[in-house]
Amino acid sequence: MRVRKLTLAAMALAAGLSLTACQNDDGTDQSAAPPAASTASSSNGGSGSAGSDQEGGTDSADKTPDGTGGSGGTGGTGGTGGTDEDGKAAKCRTDELEFTAMDATIDGDTEGTVAVDLKNGGGRECTLTGYAGVDLKTNTGTLSARRTGEQATPVVLKDGENVTFGITYPINDTGGSGVRVTGLVVTPPNETKSVTLDWPGGASLPVSDSAGSPVKVGPMGSAGQGG
Repeated sequence: MRVRKLTLAAMALAAGLSLTACQNDDGTDQSAAPPAASTASSSNGGSGSAGSDQEGGTDSADKTPDGTGGSGGTGGTGGTGGTDEDGKAAKCRTDELEFTAMDATIDGDTEGTVAVDLKNGGGRECTLTGYAGVDLKTNTGTLSARRTGEQATPVVLKDGENVTFGITYPINDTGGSGVRVTGLVVTPPNETKSVTLDWPGGASLPVSDSAGSPVKVGPMGSAGQGG
């Protein structure tokens, strides 16, 4: 009986091994093949990822390094020459102006007058506002003119236009040599660069013990304006 039981057990084991071998004869490893549904899901996910990357690339190309839209560069038009930040004509520079000084004294006047003409030769529109600085060179030193106090109105000059202001001074009729004038220094409004001109007025000023300057300067346009 013992021998028979062992024989039956051996036969059962051999049958089990044979069945396992038959199941693997087709060469297909079912555990290695992913389910069809899982493969389709993976494919859709990959497509969506590629679409996100493409959209991100387009957005980046449309932006400047600071993250703003590329069209923001149009702000550069604010640098247009000839105007200030408020859109008004920029001030006239000394180097853009042509200066002319002439005697404008009329017979019978109690004071002498010199007219100074400033012509815009800068090739652009510009503005002169207020009073020019005026200094007379004399044999005793520099004499600065004082303002008349008249209201100063901004003057806009197109290229080629001019404006004139006046300088008044006391006439030396004392018979003495007085204070000899040797030159005229003019500084346009709101500028620091000056020009030196010949003095076209009376050769001398009377000596005065009074405080303050006897020479006066008017605002732009105070001696008429030409075109």
